[in-house]
Amino acid sequence: MKRSLCLLLTAAFALILLPLSGCSKGEDRDIYRISASYKEGTLRAEMDFTYHNDTGETIDFLAFNLFGNAYREDSAYRPVSSAFAAGAYYAGESYGDMEILSVSSCASWQVCGQDENILRVELTEPLSPGDTATVSLSWVLSLARVNHRTGIAERAVNLGNFYPVLCVYEESGFYECEYYADGDPFYSECADYFVTLRAPAGYTVASSGQISSATADGAEKIYEMSLENARDFALVLGEDFSVAQGEACGVQIMYYYYDDQSPAECLELIEKSLTYFSETFGVYLYQTYSVVQTGFAIGGMEYPALVMVGDHLSGIDRDYTAVHETAHQWWYAAVGNNQLEDAWLDEGLAEYASALFFDAHGEYGLTRERLVSAAGTAYKALYTVQAQIFGEADTAMDKKLGEYLSEYQYVVLAYNKGMLLFDTLRTALGEKRFFTGLEKYYRDFAGKIAEPEDLAASFRRSGSDAGGIIRSFVDGTAII
Repeated sequence: MKRSLCLLLTAAFALILLPLSGCSKGEDRDIYRISASYKEGTLRAEMDFTYHNDTGETIDFLAFNLFGNAYREDSAYRPVSSAFAAGAYYAGESYGDMEILSVSSCASWQVCGQDENILRVELTEPLSPGDTATVSLSWVLSLARVNHRTGIAERAVNLGNFYPVLCVYEESGFYECEYYADGDPFYSECADYFVTLRAPAGYTVASSGQISSATADGAEKIYEMSLENARDFALVLGEDFSVAQGEACGVQIMYYYYDDQSPAECLELIEKSLTYFSETFGVYLYQTYSVVQTGFAIGGMEYPALVMVGDHLSGIDRDYTAVHETAHQWWYAAVGNNQLEDAWLDEGLAEYASALFFDAHGEYGLTRERLVSAAGTAYKALYTVQAQIFGEADTAMDKKLGEYLSEYQYVVLAYNKGMLLFDTLRTALGEKRFFTGLEKYYRDFAGKIAEPEDLAASFRRSGSDAGGIIRSFVDGTAII
C-alpha cells in the first residue's frame, strides 16, 4: 500500500506537534470456488473451499480470516486510522459487516478471534498429511460507505478481501490476522480462484482474474473469472469507468478510470513499469494486469493482478503510486510475506524498486538519489523527534502492526528505512551481486512465502553475505 505525499506530510506534522501514542503449496494449491451477487451495497456469496493438507501434521479444524468484519461499528481494530478517517468516510460514519450464514461438510463452526475476525470450522474427521477436504460456506457482506479496500467508495465499489481467507498454518497453528489500520494486515498462501459474479448490467467490473465471459441476464450481467497461483482475489465495480488498454511483455494491461485528463500517459507509465520490473527481477506471473482509479483515501492498494489507485491523486503522486503498486506484483503478490510481522520486507522493496524504475526513466523527473535522500531525511526527522521525546529512538523494523507508536513511525520504518536498507545493500554488494540476489529471491520464492532470513540467504547463495546488514537495519542497531 502507498500513502500519498500530502497525507504523509500531515502525519509528519502530527508526530512533531503531538505526543506519540501508543505460496508454498506447489501443484496442490487450495481452491476457492466463489459465486457472488452484488446489489445495492450488499454482496451475497457462497464458496466451496478445497484444502490440501501439506502441513505434515494432522489437522482437526480450519481457520479463516473475516476481514469484512473489521468494518463493524463495535470492532476493536478500526480499519481506518484517525489520521485518514475524514477522507475515508466521505458521508460521515458508516459501518458494514460480514455475516456467516452457513458452513457445511463440517462438524461445527463458530465466529471467534480477538475481534470476531476468525471463522473456525471443525472438520468432520481429522485430516491427515497429504489428504484433502472441502467445506462449503455462505455469507453476506454489508458494505460501509468508505474510500477504502472494502466498501462503497464515492464513485466505485471496492471489493478487496471480500471472502473468508484461509489463515496461514505455521508451527504454532493457524496465524490469525487482526485488522490493524497502520499497514496491510494480510498474510495468505497462494491458491487457485474460480469466481462467478452477478452484478447490475450498468457496472463495469475490474478483476484480479481473467474474465472469460460476461453474459447479459436481464438487468444484470454474469461474469466468469479465474486466477491461478495467487494469494488474494479482488474486484472493483464502477458505473463511470472508461478503460484504456495496452500490452507489455505479453501481458494485457487495463487502466480503469473516470477522472483522468491523461489516461494514455498513465497507461504508458504502467506498461513501462511492468516491463522494467519484468526485465529486472523476473517474469510477471499473470496474463492480465488491471490498475483501477477508485476512492481510496490512503493512496493505493495492491492485490495480485489488480491494484487500486486513489482518485484524489494526480501528477507525480498518481504516477509514483501506480509504479509502487505495480512493484508489489513482485514483492507481495508473487513473493509473499507476513505483512503484519515484516511489513518492511515488501514495502521497503517496493519503494526501492520504484526508485530504480524512476532512475531508469528520467522523463518523469525523479531519480533514485532524490528519492533515497528524501527517505533519509524522513528517517532522521523521526529519529530526532523520538530522541527528544523519549531520550532514545526506537528504529527497529521487526515490529508487528499495532506496535508502532504512530502511523508516521510505521511509514518511516517500513517504507523509508526499508528503502535505505536496499540502497545500502546495493552499495555494499555492488550492482551485479545485488541484482543477482534479488533475481534469485524472486525466482526461489515466487508463489511462496518468504521471511527476512530467506532474503539474506538469496544474497548469500549469490556470493554475498548481506545478513549482517539486514539484521542491523531490522533490529535498529544500524547507524544511518
